[in-house]
Amino acid sequence: QVQLVESGGGLVQAGGSLRLSCAASGRTFSSYAMGWFRQAPGKERDLVAAISWSGVRTYYADSVKGRFTISRDNAKNTVYLQMNSLKPEDTAVYYCAAKPTYKFLVADSPEYDYWGQGTQVTVSS
Repeated sequence: QVQLVESGGGLVQAGGSLRLSCAASGRTFSSYAMGWFRQAPGKERDLVAAISWSGVRTYYADSVKGRFTISRDNAKNTVYLQMNSLKPEDTAVYYCAAKPTYKFLVADSPEYDYWGQGTQVTVSS
């Protein structure tokens, strides 16, 4: 089992940047596929970015492609989401999620087994 704790959210002006971190407990972090999701009020929780256990393969939703970068440091049990050129429509609670698999996982939220508590990102216009 793994516990996930997000940090790095906050209030930023449009065009600004934030870097989210997700720290995982446990010794098997390197065997987990990881994802970042976001959920705005009244909307579903959507996959924003995903990364394979090794960090070699990544996926981005069209809405963030070219602006966000997902990465991981298995030695630090941490996955990151660098968010640049932020827009008001990026405002949401951001969650990291994990699934113990060596497969590259691009999937909806029910496929992930473990979740963080979420961190609020607010982008002002």
